[in-house]
Amino acid sequence: MRPENKYSTAKGQHHTGKSVRSQVRSRPLRSWKQHGGDLQHHIFWCTHCNVPLLRSVCDICKAQGIHLDLSPPGDIRFCSPYEKELISDLLLSAFGCDPIGDRIVLLNKTTGDDRTDEIIVDGLHFGVLRFDMKSLGYVFDLSVEGAKVLAEHTTNKTIVLRKASSHLSGKKVKAEQILNFTEDIKKGDTVLIRCGNLIGFGISLSDHTHLKSSQDAVLRVRKLDGSKVSLKPLIASMQDVIKANTGHMEKISRDAANVIKGVASRREYRDLPVHVSFSGGKDSLVVLDLTVNALKGRDVRAFFLNTGIEFPETVEFARNFCSSRGIELKESAAGDAFWENLERFGPPAKDMRWCCKVCKLAPANRLIDESSGEGQVCLTVDGKRRYESFSRASISASEKNPFVPAQLNIFPIRDWRAIEVWLYIYGKKLDYNPLYDLGFERVGCYLCPASLSAEYQIFSRLHPDLHARWHTYLLEWGSKKGLPEAFIEHGLWRWKELPPKMLKLAEEIGIQHDVPIVNESFSVESVGGVSPCTSGGFTVEANIGGISLQDAADVLHIIGLIKTAENMGMLLVRADDATVKFFSSGNLLITADDREKATEIFRQVVLQLMRVSMCTRCGICQGLCPADAIEIDDMRGLYISSACTRCGKCIDSCVVLKYAPRNLPWTRPDHL
Repeated sequence: MRPENKYSTAKGQHHTGKSVRSQVRSRPLRSWKQHGGDLQHHIFWCTHCNVPLLRSVCDICKAQGIHLDLSPPGDIRFCSPYEKELISDLLLSAFGCDPIGDRIVLLNKTTGDDRTDEIIVDGLHFGVLRFDMKSLGYVFDLSVEGAKVLAEHTTNKTIVLRKASSHLSGKKVKAEQILNFTEDIKKGDTVLIRCGNLIGFGISLSDHTHLKSSQDAVLRVRKLDGSKVSLKPLIASMQDVIKANTGHMEKISRDAANVIKGVASRREYRDLPVHVSFSGGKDSLVVLDLTVNALKGRDVRAFFLNTGIEFPETVEFARNFCSSRGIELKESAAGDAFWENLERFGPPAKDMRWCCKVCKLAPANRLIDESSGEGQVCLTVDGKRRYESFSRASISASEKNPFVPAQLNIFPIRDWRAIEVWLYIYGKKLDYNPLYDLGFERVGCYLCPASLSAEYQIFSRLHPDLHARWHTYLLEWGSKKGLPEAFIEHGLWRWKELPPKMLKLAEEIGIQHDVPIVNESFSVESVGGVSPCTSGGFTVEANIGGISLQDAADVLHIIGLIKTAENMGMLLVRADDATVKFFSSGNLLITADDREKATEIFRQVVLQLMRVSMCTRCGICQGLCPADAIEIDDMRGLYISSACTRCGKCIDSCVVLKYAPRNLPWTRPDHL
């Protein structure tokens, strides 16, 4: 099954709205040179066997391959059947031919607004396949090497120029420079260009009817040169690619197995069961197979965290694969946790992924508690790879989980690229998640904000019922915020604070983007900021909405010692060099020796009150507390007893507190 209308153009009218802020908050730009300086940004290509190589020598013919540079991070992969048909349709539509056919095609993810992949065929940079966020459709951007290949197979969309006395690359051309052209050219089309022995491509600035008569420039030349480029006569198969890289795959598979055995065989761990974090995706599939083969005779189990918002195909695949291989699958389900917390937090965002803690970490804690004995370490093999993201570029071979201290994670394929993952799967003939063949690069939760808009469109056609529920919520949420439908349609809901490239997109298509901060159940209204106190020191006063006296008593032990005066409807909290008074009316009064202390205590108290108000009952803080001072139940919610030592571990792990500065500005230290 393949979704239809995969590269439809934009709907006729663009929404207009408030203009985008002209000043964008500056932020440090991350680069792969900084975060993954030792990652490989190249592969090799055997010109004899016409296959990609992951080391310089081909294992079939023993010839040296040519060096092929890749845009960072270099996480190159095989083109899926869906993507291959997509490229074919775009080429046929634009140029009337598809010279790629059944050849091996590689895609290399590079920077862009959404899905953006370099297309590599026969060792040539053929062009770029990208999802355009304005038109919400796929676009093929031609390269000079791709233009030379197409010029051998078609005369469509072609302009012939007179020989020029100087180079034309990057220049505009007027009508008198044109010798000939085909009559299928429209303004804005990418066209093939011939000029004597030179071949390249450019953009037509006019329809074919005016190419000879316009007084203005009619063509912008992108690139034009005389190098000879063509496709190889030999068409290789996937089996050829596997054979050509046998030695490399054997080595990295052996190294990965040794990482697993090296940790699992330590004296303190050798009698423990080994667990594999199995998401149903390609990376965890490989580490599951590696672990089972590396630890024959050991008790190997698979962990599957069912977030409640997984693709049905993923859940079915994870269960069926483990069942067919005789692997024990321990599944922990989050149930409706996502939907139950949605009104509290709003849609998750790339810069506010509260869903991961609520839907993954909480079930993971339960699973690990059930799977490891008192004081035991839970050994978990994980498929994270350094090429996937900036945040994963520095992972080690093994690491303790900061949110689950009893868990030791092992990352045996951390240095693998996607192409190596797929070569392992193809070489071992492993079944894999069918979503990959339908055009998904990743197969996480179906409404994940980290997903691409390109994948979100596939999801809408593949599961219209699931999509309708989520999309309806987003439209209602946007309407309450006063945002146009275009804000949702163009995927801007996926950020709490829009990055520069999305601000630019919003400006270009006139989308209002300012999301007002509203929280109906919990509110803070500061009264006059920080003020000198007549009796000495400084005070901060505020009115807190949505919090009862009992709520405050349940959580403020983390600030200091609590005394309750029920007859006065007041709590008194004594902290270092400060006092906190909270009244049943919602009035909050902080007194401290200096302005900075008063400000910080106010911020900490407000954060804790927000924490008890918005607690998701995920249980992470309870598992981390070394003093067993935290209790959580469905009726009372969060309760911190006087046994609290104020170590701060529960604060660092709390999803509510982590994203508080993005939700509510008065929790920022500089707000008062």
